[in-house]
Amino acid sequence: MSLSLSVEQPETPAEATDGVWLECIECGETFAPFEDVRYTCDECDGLLEVRYDELPTFDDFDGEGVWRYADALPFESGVSIQEGSTPLYEVPRLEESVGVETLRIKHEGMNPTGSFKDRGMTVGVAVARELGVDRLACASTGNTSAALAAYGTRADMETLVLLPAGKVAAGKVAQASLHGARILEVDGNFDACLDVVQDLASRGEAYLLNSLNPFRLEGQKTIGLEIVEAFQADHGTWPDRIVLPVGNAGNTSALYKAFRELVQAGELAVDEVPKLTGVQAEGAAPMVEAIENDADEVRRWEDVETRATAIRIGNPVNAPKALPGIRETGGTAIAVSDEEITDAQRALAGEGIGVEPASAASLAGLRKLRAEGVVDDDERVVCLTTGHLLKDPDAAAAAGNDPEPVPADTDGVLESLASEGSSE
Repeated sequence: MSLSLSVEQPETPAEATDGVWLECIECGETFAPFEDVRYTCDECDGLLEVRYDELPTFDDFDGEGVWRYADALPFESGVSIQEGSTPLYEVPRLEESVGVETLRIKHEGMNPTGSFKDRGMTVGVAVARELGVDRLACASTGNTSAALAAYGTRADMETLVLLPAGKVAAGKVAQASLHGARILEVDGNFDACLDVVQDLASRGEAYLLNSLNPFRLEGQKTIGLEIVEAFQADHGTWPDRIVLPVGNAGNTSALYKAFRELVQAGELAVDEVPKLTGVQAEGAAPMVEAIENDADEVRRWEDVETRATAIRIGNPVNAPKALPGIRETGGTAIAVSDEEITDAQRALAGEGIGVEPASAASLAGLRKLRAEGVVDDDERVVCLTTGHLLKDPDAAAAAGNDPEPVPADTDGVLESLASEGSSE
């Protein structure tokens, strides 16, 4: 089947459990959701999506956080650490300098472990518990490992994380370590780690909780629901465009699914759906390459490098879901340099919003698209920032001001303040 904003609500198959089932996006084969562990289609190995026999409206949502949207999720509750309900910040100086009608920043770094990955884990770990598995595993550039470790220990389950050796920010490794995960450092990049984890999962050695798992994306789609609800409440309309960093393309896929379901539920018209606009680092931009070449598939980049470690990924597994999401919404994708990312990180910090480098890619991409005339001056835009500044303190320190040594007396401090190093 094709992924389209105009897809009608599917008929409920016999395999559905309590109105929930899995469906292959390639061949349309359907599966029971919780009887067996399954990540891709048995028939064609295509990606799976979670389907529902009833889609809620905004009036059905109640409470706070991810589980406010329980009617749009597989369960009524999950393994929760109060994730979701993240801020949608106003940034007046950036709004003026970028030159758009409205600019808001959706800061997912304000989740419990400091990234959007918590949204997926609250649902994914709940499904793992329903399936009765006893070991959780992921490959990670850092944020996934931190979230999986926290939610795994919350559920009292064994957690295994595979990280590319020497390529993960210290703040993220520390989180996984403190939350009790078993950490394996792989002699290879993230994509090599994911290959190993997928093989472990196929052998039944662990339950995979990377974004290849369709249930994880259900939690992440609540980002899109929060954005449109909050934007509507503040501005009386929907955003025209959402700009987001792209690594494995899970968020792009998840937001597209959220908006398709809102269209099917009659809450959004097709022409009201925000344009999904992906941003990658120049050293890891296979999705951008596919969009620019109008390709149906993404070519795997074997060698990737960027200081934005969270999106240092050369083989985005969710590309078959994300490419239609960008194209069907009228969005685009763009690559930015590490220097542009760092400059955007500083600009966000100037508004009091602290993010890790990959998060700042969204603002860097918006600036570039605005300069190229792709984004118009009358657009209402939301930039998604995905991880907190403290995820990568070394990068933050490198991008910020250097400390100034001063003597231990007031006159010495005043003399230093009067020198060229002063900000006055």
